[in-house]
Amino acid sequence: MRTMAVEHASEPSQFRVTLFVGPQPVEGRPFTFSCVFNVKKRSWKGGIQVATEIAQSQIDTLNTDVGFSSWLTQALIDVSDQDGPSHEERAHELFIQAVCWCKLDLALQSGITQENQCLAADIWISEVRDTVIRRTNFITSYITSELDLVPRDATAP
Repeated sequence: MRTMAVEHASEPSQFRVTLFVGPQPVEGRPFTFSCVFNVKKRSWKGGIQVATEIAQSQIDTLNTDVGFSSWLTQALIDVSDQDGPSHEERAHELFIQAVCWCKLDLALQSGITQENQCLAADIWISEVRDTVIRRTNFITSYITSELDLVPRDATAP
């Protein structure tokens, strides 16, 4: 399991966050995905699990807002035809993970209680959008790293 650094203006090491599982479809809620994270705060005796949901419509909007599809096309330009489809599918999963991580980070910054919980798909929609747009470089770096891609200059021909 991969641990992603939580970016905070203050107290950057207050939480330890690890992706547990996801993205996975949410049962009974078509076109909604969930990532589950293990969260441990330094002052807590134990950790919690936070399910972070995101609707496909939000994913599609965020994809457009940050130009993810265009970025991905460029990022995969040197990947073999054989590996391309699997890398593309995995990149979309990683994009959902990163968006969910951004949403979780909002909860951590606003103060989270020490109990297992779910961040429903219909909360913080505009805040998640603003955060994802602001953290686009973080998201693309995460995907590049996970796929072992060579970073490309987006302005290169």
